[in-house]
Amino acid sequence: MLTYGNAPQQLADVAVVMPTVLRPTLLRAVRSVYTQRQVGRIHLLIGIDQRQGDADQLDRLLAERPAHVAVTLLDLGYSTSNRHGGYYPNTYSGSLRTILSYAANSHYVAYLDDDDWWARDHLSSLLAAVNGREWAFSYRWLVDRDTGWIICRDEWDSVGPGRGINLEKFGGFVSPSNLLISKNCGHFIFPHWSLAGFANGSGEDRLIFAELLKVPSWASTGRHTCFYEISREHLSHPHHARELEARDIRWLNDPALMADVLRLAAEATVALKSGDAAAAKAASEQALALHPCHIPAMHCLARAEWSLGHGAAARDAIDHALELEDGNATIIATWQELHGRATS
Repeated sequence: MLTYGNAPQQLADVAVVMPTVLRPTLLRAVRSVYTQRQVGRIHLLIGIDQRQGDADQLDRLLAERPAHVAVTLLDLGYSTSNRHGGYYPNTYSGSLRTILSYAANSHYVAYLDDDDWWARDHLSSLLAAVNGREWAFSYRWLVDRDTGWIICRDEWDSVGPGRGINLEKFGGFVSPSNLLISKNCGHFIFPHWSLAGFANGSGEDRLIFAELLKVPSWASTGRHTCFYEISREHLSHPHHARELEARDIRWLNDPALMADVLRLAAEATVALKSGDAAAAKAASEQALALHPCHIPAMHCLARAEWSLGHGAAARDAIDHALELEDGNATIIATWQELHGRATS
């Protein structure tokens, strides 16, 4: 185990635990930690379960490390998961989350899977919510793994205690990438990360949630600041498919509709560049009717509404675009422009 950073002995304001098998998405996840705002010092702990991907990513992420983030790398040289010959039944990281939770040099521990990522104010909003409490959580956006397109807000699965499709069996649910846990209550909870709730080696997150339910001092940020990548296989499960159908999300299983979204967004961009804001607005709205979270169409709509003198509608559109992609320089510049001028 090696730690990179200044004054690592100093308690960080928050720690982030990330198990990995070095998937290609690791850098995206780490960068979303590096760009967190208004959180002070961060201790990022990365545990390598098995080197299945490009190990050069580790050098790149260390080279990009900002001064306020200390990074601890743990590579045991073997996996503690029984999937790879280790002892612990948790298929997806063995005992790594448990080990790193205890090793975290902070009062508070957050978790991030290496294929998820966060909005820039994820940790600051969690820290504000947990103040005076023992654990907190955010909400999340679902992201299609195949296309990278944001699908919709998760309003049925990871929605906290006493809600959602997991209410009857589990009392609710919060996914790991949405959690923040105080070490005051975590001492006897962290070992459950190493176990499995189901026969296939998954379900450690359900065990953790069951333990957290015994700690009534919790809070929600009320905000969707986590982006959760989900496979088509999981999206086809009846509980997800039912919710997607209820929201009329059809493009996921219809390549022709996806092509229509791309065509309409491109037509909107061309119209906007040619000065035809009305046509740009119409094409953007058609694209968003098929896929309400298509970011380029949303940005184009904001610019078109602004050109047409519809200030409030323009700001609504750019606010939504920024919520979905708050690290995009073009969207940030447009947001600053639209919010920096007098209301139309």
